[in-house]
Amino acid sequence: MPSIRLLPDTLISQIAAGEVVERPASVLKELLENSLDAGATEISVSLMQGGVKQLKVTDNGAGMEAADLPLAFARHATSKIASLDDLEQVRSLGFRGEALASIASVARVALTTRTERAAHAWSLSAEGGAQGAPQPAAHSGGTSVEVNDLYFNTPARRKFLRTEATEFGHCEDVFNRIALSRPDVAFTLKHNGRVISHLPAGDGARRIAAVAGAEFAGAARALDEKSTGLRLSGFAGSPAFSRSSRDAQFLFVNRRFVRDKLLAHALRQAYQDLLHGDRHAAYVLFLELDPLGVDVNVHPAKTEVRFRDSRAIHQFVFHAVSKALSGSAAQTPAAAVQLMPAATGMNFRRMPYQTSLGVAQPAAAYQALFSAPPGLAAAPAGGAARAAYETIAAGAPSEAHTDTDAPLGYAIAQLHGIYILAQNRQGLVLVDMHAAHERILYEKLKGALETQGMSMQKLLIPVTFNADRLEVAAVEEHAGVLGQLGFDMAPLSPTALAVRAVPSMLVSADVADLAHALLQEVREFGGSRVLTEHQHELLSTMACHGAVRAHRPLTVTEMNALLREMEVTERSGQCNHGRPTWYQMSLADLDKLFLRGR
Repeated sequence: MPSIRLLPDTLISQIAAGEVVERPASVLKELLENSLDAGATEISVSLMQGGVKQLKVTDNGAGMEAADLPLAFARHATSKIASLDDLEQVRSLGFRGEALASIASVARVALTTRTERAAHAWSLSAEGGAQGAPQPAAHSGGTSVEVNDLYFNTPARRKFLRTEATEFGHCEDVFNRIALSRPDVAFTLKHNGRVISHLPAGDGARRIAAVAGAEFAGAARALDEKSTGLRLSGFAGSPAFSRSSRDAQFLFVNRRFVRDKLLAHALRQAYQDLLHGDRHAAYVLFLELDPLGVDVNVHPAKTEVRFRDSRAIHQFVFHAVSKALSGSAAQTPAAAVQLMPAATGMNFRRMPYQTSLGVAQPAAAYQALFSAPPGLAAAPAGGAARAAYETIAAGAPSEAHTDTDAPLGYAIAQLHGIYILAQNRQGLVLVDMHAAHERILYEKLKGALETQGMSMQKLLIPVTFNADRLEVAAVEEHAGVLGQLGFDMAPLSPTALAVRAVPSMLVSADVADLAHALLQEVREFGGSRVLTEHQHELLSTMACHGAVRAHRPLTVTEMNALLREMEVTERSGQCNHGRPTWYQMSLADLDKLFLRGR
């Protein structure tokens, strides 16, 4: 018996469905694109149980002729392309003829359609790939597709679907992206019988404000740049409207939402001098070019594209956005170098490597910024080790102290609110304070998570903030994981969250930004995997948001406390991203720099 055999058509469609139909949101995307390709000006979406139980899309488009219905659920049957030339210059959103066939193979589907010329509508149903015969029906002009019981015949696939709230959140994301791409089309979204969103047809600015938010619209820079065969229009968010995640980035190529590495790189470069490394730009941008210049037949979900002249596209997008953002960077601080505290004398005679700034500061003051280091926490209250640590942290060592006590020396100044300048026996030490504190927090968080000793700090007043539905769903679905990480969060409404407690060592962080970033990680990787396979990324994110920010003035006590913590923290020479946290310049290096001794 031959070992190679042809697969049944039903099985072929179910295999294709694994690539095209990942979840209800994938179904919604395909149906909405079909409606737009049919010339619809009004589209209504109705979901039940996040789209798993039922998903219905109704439009007022051109509709289908009765003679076309028998091929509606057939694989690779389409009215949108007919030749290789058509495939090389795709002008429609759909073109492969796979979507309806894939959906019908894993759900119960009913299609009802009517053209303007037809005397009445026609309907066609399919269940698990088995198709019925066309039947006369009642329907106004256009098409309605109803998808029921997704994955009813493939329970293994259905198990991978998430909660109703999570699946609806993904559907709402797709709805918003499609609505952004076509402001000239009216859209309505219902869930479990309740209207969630109604977007009347109008201009692009009004649609962007409705979907991306009035705050973004008010802070964004409008742009409309043209070059030979290229146009980039839309809105680029100002650096002041940066986000902790990429959830406010909408990029369209010929009105198709894409996630393209080339374009993303061009946009990161345009913002690189304006945003801190862990912040992400917000934008809604539309790139238009000749369809011959872009290949959209790259990925089953059609979210990736390939440009024929990628270098030209990259440069055009980079320069267009850079021009729109010009003049929007934060002003450089007036003082080039900030010495703290100001107008104090320096006594270099006290010790060979100690600078006294003549300020009496309690050693405990650093605790407002830094939690107690492991060495200090372990020392008995009032013990000799604690007293020695507090003395060194305060920057007032005794004559008996050596470099062994403080190999990174003692702080003498803060440069641009970014670097700590310290003096040790060898010479000058430069410290990137954010990177150093990030490593310290990362190691502490890792230790606390491993020992299940993550202490939680209740907030006197809970922090409330706006959130998208996927974030709210993540809080409901992963409450246990968030508790393990030291967070107490709760939904206030479908679009708002409250944070009641945070890990004790992150109390100085921006709570809303930290919560957004944490939920982004949990959503992306899932509750169990984020604590195992992606623990490094998770803790790095938390540490980055909890670490002292650039341009934060530090007292001498706080700077010295940071140096001491670095000395007792493993791998403190590199931050979580592998970059150095400090650099030693010896007296010989400095002499060479100033040509001393020559």
